[in-house]
Amino acid sequence: MFHTILILSYTIPNIYLFVRIWQLFIRKEHRIYYVLIYLLLFLVYPVSNLLREGGTPLTIIANYLLPFFLYAFLFVLLLDLLLLLNMLFRVIPRKKLKSKSFRSIGLPAIILCSMVVVVAGIINFNTIRLTEYKVTIPAGSSDISHLKIAFASDFHLEGNTPVPFVERFVKEIETINPDLMLLGGDIVEGDREDERMEHFEKLLSSITTRYGVFGVPGNHEHYARQDKGSFFIKAGIDILSDSVVFIDGSFILAGRNDSHTTTRKSVEEIMRTIPDSLPVILVDHRPTEIEQLSRTSADIVLSGHTHNGQLFPINFITRSVYELSYGHMKKGDTHFFVSSGIRLWGFPVRTTGKSEIMVINVDLVKN
Repeated sequence: MFHTILILSYTIPNIYLFVRIWQLFIRKEHRIYYVLIYLLLFLVYPVSNLLREGGTPLTIIANYLLPFFLYAFLFVLLLDLLLLLNMLFRVIPRKKLKSKSFRSIGLPAIILCSMVVVVAGIINFNTIRLTEYKVTIPAGSSDISHLKIAFASDFHLEGNTPVPFVERFVKEIETINPDLMLLGGDIVEGDREDERMEHFEKLLSSITTRYGVFGVPGNHEHYARQDKGSFFIKAGIDILSDSVVFIDGSFILAGRNDSHTTTRKSVEEIMRTIPDSLPVILVDHRPTEIEQLSRTSADIVLSGHTHNGQLFPINFITRSVYELSYGHMKKGDTHFFVSSGIRLWGFPVRTTGKSEIMVINVDLVKN
């Protein structure tokens, strides 16, 4: 179903893009070449999707072509809006818009602008940024007054993930020196075991914090059954699957299964096992059930999954779907955080949000 929706979302704008470029810029003697080139580029993604072989040159090209087509479509759409306004106000003579100079400048400008946006998105995707927050929660009977949390979600580690990126991530965590490292699901992609994945296990296992490294399963772990795999054990990540741990009499850490799991416990089932005497930090891959969680004793809830839309203007869709699709919000007495993810699934281009590690400084105060 997901790939069907993606194909339709790819095909319909491309039909519009093809027709409008044909009408606006392509001279009669060049149309056969235009059709052949456009058709060749258009078919790259559907063919790579049918082959389903990640990491091939065809798949790599497709991953960059999709965002390119998206922004070419948006630039042509913008041009059409400007042309519509020009019809109303007649700023530029119609004869000039049909001239050879308009055709020779217009199409290269659209291609160049689309390429610039994609390149900027590639750079943004490969740049790790820190987002820092400071919140205050009741200490209860906790024996600590401060807690520094490093939170990252949606790593989507696989055989094609660049090793230097993971090395930079580990170094960033060492620099942050958090008391607690939390991973918000979709940590590992697929179920393969190869040398690169083993290297990732060693890199992640080198992360040490005062209270440990914990994570929750996401929907991609569920798809690949990695929630039952050995990656997390070898990487030194304690996975919380609808489970609760008491950390040194200082706070309580809870983690939920992804909602794809049919046996997932309800919020009420998990929270009823938790006493009110200690602060509660809960990790849930998807930022859903915010209303229910805000009525529980959870002090902090951490999520990912949304990628903050990843590509503009998809972030507006995620904002309409989730009450909080990115950032920080306090509802009731609960602080909610949603990360845009440290990496992405699919296209290695990010034009909205950032590849981030959230650093949350928590002050625990006595009533």
